[in-house]
Amino acid sequence: MKRIGCTGHQTLGVATRRHVVEAMLAELSDISEEILGVTCLAEGADQAFALAMLARGGQLHAVIPSKDYENSFQSNEARSTYNSLLQLAGSRSELDFSTASEDAYLAAGQEVADQSDILLAVWDGRPAGGKGGTADIVAYARQRGMDVRIIWPPGSTRQ
Repeated sequence: MKRIGCTGHQTLGVATRRHVVEAMLAELSDISEEILGVTCLAEGADQAFALAMLARGGQLHAVIPSKDYENSFQSNEARSTYNSLLQLAGSRSELDFSTASEDAYLAAGQEVADQSDILLAVWDGRPAGGKGGTADIVAYARQRGMDVRIIWPPGSTRQ
């Protein structure tokens, strides 16, 4: 089974999210074996990735950064999507952080990379806005010699 991880921006424009899912499906269609998606199910790229994985017939493994992670979601829609996707995940691991924080997000992103053969990164190429951001996880994965595939379709925007 091929393990595919995801890291990426949380604030994607509506059109960008659609194009990102299409690009992810194209990446996933090139993999002939069974796939397991490793993700934190965060708003934006992670949730788009989870939907693409399920559409492709893959399984999900959720990496939960903290015990109160659900409370860190900014919108009810994102929280609801998180809970729905979490129920569809075949497995999960919860890190030992009591509260969501930059340290928890960094550790979770590193855990996603550590559990993956390939890392899909929905990334505009800019530095991380805070510790544990997309750029930090891409750098970590590249340092480990991972297969990192950047997904940022032309015209993509962050909100």
